[in-house]
Amino acid sequence: MANAEHSGRPAEAFGATAVGPAGTRLRAARLGLWTIALVLAVRQMAVVVGSPRGERLTDLETWVGPEGVLHVEGSLYDSTRFTGTPFGGLVLKPLTRAAEEALGWGWTFGTLLLVVALGLVAVRALPQPAGRRTSLFAAPVAICLLMLSLPVRNTLWLGQTSIIPVLLVLLGCFAIRGERAGGVLIGLAAALQPILLLFAPLLWFTERRRAAATAGATFGAATVLAWAAMPDDSHTYWVHHLAGVGLGGKADALANQSLHGALLRLGLSGPLEIALFLTLGAAVAVLGLRRAVRYARDGQLLLAVAITGCTAVVVAPTAWQHQLLWVLLAVVGRVGKRASDRFVWPVAVVLVMTLPAKMMLPNMASLYPLRDNMVLLAALAAAAFLPFLSRTSPYYQEPVPTRYAPQVPARFRHVPLLPFLRRVLSRPNLLLELLLIRVTYAAYQQVRLAATGGTNEGGRARAEEHGEQILSLERFLRLDIEHAVNHAVAGVGWLREFFDFYYTSFHFAVPLTVLAVLYWRRPVDYRWARSTLGLTTLLALVGFWLYPLAPPRLMPGLGVIDTVHGVQDFSQPDYGTLTALTNQYAAMPSLHFGWSLWCGLVIAIVAPRAWMRALGLLHPLFTASAIVATGNHWILDAVGGAAVVLAGFGLAYVFQGPRAKAVAVVATEERHLVKGTAAS
Repeated sequence: MANAEHSGRPAEAFGATAVGPAGTRLRAARLGLWTIALVLAVRQMAVVVGSPRGERLTDLETWVGPEGVLHVEGSLYDSTRFTGTPFGGLVLKPLTRAAEEALGWGWTFGTLLLVVALGLVAVRALPQPAGRRTSLFAAPVAICLLMLSLPVRNTLWLGQTSIIPVLLVLLGCFAIRGERAGGVLIGLAAALQPILLLFAPLLWFTERRRAAATAGATFGAATVLAWAAMPDDSHTYWVHHLAGVGLGGKADALANQSLHGALLRLGLSGPLEIALFLTLGAAVAVLGLRRAVRYARDGQLLLAVAITGCTAVVVAPTAWQHQLLWVLLAVVGRVGKRASDRFVWPVAVVLVMTLPAKMMLPNMASLYPLRDNMVLLAALAAAAFLPFLSRTSPYYQEPVPTRYAPQVPARFRHVPLLPFLRRVLSRPNLLLELLLIRVTYAAYQQVRLAATGGTNEGGRARAEEHGEQILSLERFLRLDIEHAVNHAVAGVGWLREFFDFYYTSFHFAVPLTVLAVLYWRRPVDYRWARSTLGLTTLLALVGFWLYPLAPPRLMPGLGVIDTVHGVQDFSQPDYGTLTALTNQYAAMPSLHFGWSLWCGLVIAIVAPRAWMRALGLLHPLFTASAIVATGNHWILDAVGGAAVVLAGFGLAYVFQGPRAKAVAVVATEERHLVKGTAAS
């Protein structure tokens, strides 16, 4: 596979430099990325080594048994945490003896070096020709992504060795000259992780038959050697455990992101599950290998290797979290004819491989099958379904370009501060938008809760102290109307029900509706409005962090009735079940009012008719009444909400300049697609 035409990098590629101010900026950006990679590596090492012994490198420590390293005097599999092959145990015995003497620093540092080597080899395998920015930024970006990925973090934390097989395969395919030497490395990788024998057919059908035969022979020799040295362990692994199915925990655990694990989680078991797994696994293996061979012949060798690895993840009996790096390598595939669609697959892969699945999808029972198998679905898509572009496609190098609105002159000299953030005319990719909105909201929830140390009780005293400060200030300004309004509304049944419903229902419904309408009818305004909303929320999170505040309903002795949540028991630390769901002291500024004001201002700015603008401005008025009437916010919380909204609009203006003029989106992109298809 490794040949100069497709994967060999020209001598000047890694040293490619630009001249002038542009070159200086590129070099500074590259240095910044390498700095980030270094910081991430140091942080990962500090987290592992700084944790108490017994809480980190748990898999490695279980290999160090009372009879010696990897239970030299007993069976490898006396520890249920060792899931490797007998050959892996044979190789790791001397390595882990050194790790036993310096458990932590040496092992973790060595693993980090392997991660760096993996990133550098993967970058050298990128298809040529590569642009200047790709040559400069690919290596640090790849290493940063690897450091952030869940498989690498899991490997470092557990003390696993799953980086080694991936690195051996990449070295055998791209870095080692000679088919036999490459075949030996791939055979050793398969000896450590048998499912990687799938790379032998890939070598065979891409005209590297000597390498394929060498890989098979090396695997066989290593397995026979281990069987001769450790016959009992070999029998345990290859016969009793059916190639590792019964090792490392229950096969239906969420950490097992294979097709077998997914079928078990769906409730299937016994002969039916085994037959279905073998049938589907065989189909995925055939389809995945055919696609890998096609992309290898197309010159996308790294993508071919990634597809084969993803196929291995799907069809393996177990694919634990630390063995899933192949999915991250599939990020090199290009999907979509439009430039705006080109980011959907890479962003989805990065999010799936770096964030917990619960941040990707809401906590709804109907979505559990998707959430529990998120990585498996990504691997399956890469292996069998995603239509990656061929290098012969006219859209591979030049996708349908993004159309930008003309820059509107600003009143100030240095506005826009970020001129490269131009106004885009076309609609953004809907899948990517929904994905980013969901992840952003999940992060927002985490930050809200972290602002009080992870629990409501953690910030109670400080929040109540701030509540007394706000109340004193409102009394000084003669704005302390919360108690009077709350009791007046609570005494009128229909009015209380109206404000309770308005408070709980319109907070999300109206902003999402405004965004949906803008997305469909006014794409230019959608991007502008989305940016202002994001900046507003970010500023509010800073306020939650710096100034936790107890709302009136959670102020002991104030006598405010919680009309929405019911009577609160102040003898309980979380005041009931609902308040335990999120940080109840994220009250200043009020995003209930802030988001409603954002809706009103956006409608007032973009709506074509006066009655629409007036109706939009009623929403923040009703919301302000609801947050006070239900006892959930102080008057000054609404003032804070208005402040962050205005600051959000101001920052959007400073960063991107004035809002672009409304432009009707015509079918220009479709015409480009038709022309491109005709040209091909």
